[in-house]
Amino acid sequence: MRLGGRLFAPSAALTGLMFALAAVFFALGRWQWHAGNAREVEFRRFQRGADHVVALGWVSLTQVPVYQRVSLTGSYDGAHQFLLDNSIHRGLDGYQVLTPLRRAHGDTVLIDRGWVPFTGSRARLPDVSLKSAGPVSVTGRVGRLPAPGLSFGRAPPPAGPHWPKVTSFPTVAELSAALGRPVDRRILLLDPKEPNGYERDWRLPGMPALENWGYAIQWWVFSAAALVIWGVLSLKRSPA
Repeated sequence: MRLGGRLFAPSAALTGLMFALAAVFFALGRWQWHAGNAREVEFRRFQRGADHVVALGWVSLTQVPVYQRVSLTGSYDGAHQFLLDNSIHRGLDGYQVLTPLRRAHGDTVLIDRGWVPFTGSRARLPDVSLKSAGPVSVTGRVGRLPAPGLSFGRAPPPAGPHWPKVTSFPTVAELSAALGRPVDRRILLLDPKEPNGYERDWRLPGMPALENWGYAIQWWVFSAAALVIWGVLSLKRSPA
């Protein structure tokens, strides 16, 4: 095919390579776009969860949507707490404090009381003791245990009688085994205004939807660029 003074003659190898690249870039863009849509749905769910507080009574946290604000009553078990390692807050290392709450009907819920800074030594853990025991009423958002991006980041609670136990991305089963009793599969993210808590700035983990959508557009631009490059490289000078 002649285009002006040039001959459009793409080679099979170049065509296969550039169309494969264009297809991969397009697929990556589509994946990021759908991830952004899912992220937006999650964000709206997070916003809706703050609209009102649901009094749970004896109901399990698994019976209400994630991020819903709820209230429940029980007694803190301050003698058996967990420190979730590898927790970053405003660029600083520290721990998330998980405290068991024994509910009146016998169930146990882990309350995330917030973030505390690293003391500078693994041998000296932060003081997360509770000032008082007895029945309390707490309000917070229903949440999930943090999960690592890679499996090798996990470290179950250590055996032995020493508390609090430092652990990294534990499973519910591991925490239940360390406590010697089952715990709810969901945790409660203690409201920032609730007493007996630490640094609490609850946000959705991961990037916002706009970043996903931005990456999607970038991948689609790369896809279009691959086709443009294919077309340019396929143009050859016409023989005189």
